[in-house]
Amino acid sequence: MMLNYDYPLYRPPSEADSLIFQVTLGCSYNKCSFCDMYRTKEYSERPWDEVKAEIDMMSKILPQTKRIFLADGDALNLDAEYMQKIVKYLYEKFPVLERIACYAMPMNVLKKSESELKTLRDSGLNMFYLGIESGSDIVLKKVTKGATATTIVRACKKAKAAGYILSCMVILGLGGKTHSKEHIRGTARVLNEASPHYVGALTLYLENGIKEEFLTKFGEPFVPVSDSEALDELEDLIRQIDVNDDVIFRANHGSNAYTIKGTFPHDKQAMLEKIAWMKQHPEVVRPVGLRGF
Repeated sequence: MMLNYDYPLYRPPSEADSLIFQVTLGCSYNKCSFCDMYRTKEYSERPWDEVKAEIDMMSKILPQTKRIFLADGDALNLDAEYMQKIVKYLYEKFPVLERIACYAMPMNVLKKSESELKTLRDSGLNMFYLGIESGSDIVLKKVTKGATATTIVRACKKAKAAGYILSCMVILGLGGKTHSKEHIRGTARVLNEASPHYVGALTLYLENGIKEEFLTKFGEPFVPVSDSEALDELEDLIRQIDVNDDVIFRANHGSNAYTIKGTFPHDKQAMLEKIAWMKQHPEVVRPVGLRGF
């Protein structure tokens, strides 16, 4: 017997080998115009008896589990005391457990007090995946993110101060051609201020179900960037990132036409040189990404 998930079920690529428990269903915000992950679900929080039963069952089936991811998109929205109860019980039932992670919206990080975040961290919640998407307030408003660059930076710094590993996502092409420069400039500024441990760069990919909503909410004609323009954005982003601490950078998601990876600040020049090589050898480098338009 295995877990009976309420689909669709999502997790970050780096959680591919993690055991997933759905402690919440859906997303309490669910208004980001670029995201259709939880549009088919109404947000709800699963009761303790259901969560406990699943933990008990899976601890017998997979007792050597080392990593656990708490789904859906809004696990951190749970009351801190309830979240702590879940986390502590997971460590009781899985003797070699090393890491528990979850998605974290900026607003949910900010809603928790510093002491609540530290208590959860001390209990064993280790890592947050936080969507920055853009550092431009213009773009953030147009895609109805429900956050500003300032609140995103505050959330990132608050999570890091409480001891969490922080992995952030940004989206190339999110501002279209019109707002491309502002989008990248603002995004680099947020990354420089927040200095997360990991950064993943995706490229905008709109599922058919939300494309019209995205275009309507954008409030002006949206002109998507081409693959080569997305590569230009990636180059500009890397060029403008200036951090002192190590930031592991990946642009190898399936939505990306071209892949780049490295660690700032050490690999910055090497990444820029690779992009320059890609631009000089288009006959060798072939786009492999998804197509959103």
